Amino acid sequence: MNIKKNHLKVGIYSRVSKDTSDNTNQLLILREYCQKMDYEIYDEYVDIISGGSPNRPEFNRMMHDASKRKFDMLLFFALDRLTREGTRKTIHYLQMLDDYNVSYKSYSEQYIDSSGIFKDVIISLLSSLALQEKIRIGERVRAGLERAKTQGRTGGRPTIQNNIIHLIREMKTKGKSIVSISRELGVSRGTVYQYLHQPE
Repeated sequence: MNIKKNHLKVGIYSRVSKDTSDNTNQLLILREYCQKMDYEIYDEYVDIISGGSPNRPEFNRMMHDASKRKFDMLLFFALDRLTREGTRKTIHYLQMLDDYNVSYKSYSEQYIDSSGIFKDVIISLLSSLALQEKIRIGERVRAGLERAKTQGRTGGRPTIQNNIIHLIREMKTKGKSIVSISRELGVSRGTVYQYLHQPE
């Protein structure tokens, strides 16, 4: 039995610049789209702040509501309206929504639609970009450590124990979500995601 689209509860997320009409324009377009598709709008989450900032109260409230499955799909105008924290953080947020069983859709980028046929393609593409970003960051870190060594300083970022990494990967193969692995092992979701996508 097919579920009609009008059964969908939608959360709308909008990030806008201060003192512009961008806010109203985005929301009007997204509201009209929901009306056209006969979606029910659960709530609107609007941040008037830099998209690169991790401290976005409405974004955080939206992710909390998503974790409670208060809506079925997150709708945003464009991916850079959702976040500008970089490719790895972007895919991390999308993966979290997927773990919450909440789909996501970009209004202006039709291929970014986890309820559509391109879901696996976009995740694969973003994963490739995230890997390239990780490689570039790693190169910069190594260069920084080499500079520090020549100046007589040592340092680096602590890593978690190998047995924890093994448990993370083992639990994922048994079907555990990133959220449940994070909770059971007492490590951050970002750490779980990092070691799941790191070559063994």
